Amino acid sequence: QVRLVESGGGLVQAGQSLRLSCAASGRAFETYVIGWFRQAPGKEREFVATDRRSNGNVKYADSVTGRCTFSRDNTKNTVYLQIDNLSPEDTAVYYCSAKSVYDGNFFYYYDEEDYDYWGQGTQVTVDY
Repeated sequence: QVRLVESGGGLVQAGQSLRLSCAASGRAFETYVIGWFRQAPGKEREFVATDRRSNGNVKYADSVTGRCTFSRDNTKNTVYLQIDNLSPEDTAVYYCSAKSVYDGNFFYYYDEEDYDYWGQGTQVTVDY
């Protein structure tokens, strides 16, 4: 089992950057794939980014591709999501989630139903 805690959200101006963190407690963090999702007011939660256990490659949603960087530090049990050139459309609660997978798993997981553990979320608000 793993517990996830997000941090790093806040109020920023359009064009600025934020780096969100997802700190995990529990064992065998490296056996989990991590997914970032976000939920804007009045909208459903949507996929943002995830990694693949077999080789660490990352997939991004089209809405953040080119201005988003997913990274993880297994020595610190922490995953990061940097978003650059923020716009008001990025305003949302950002969640990290975890799914335990076997070594060498080469799938990406894009649906929130695929994930077993969730953090409480961190609010990102982008002002004009």
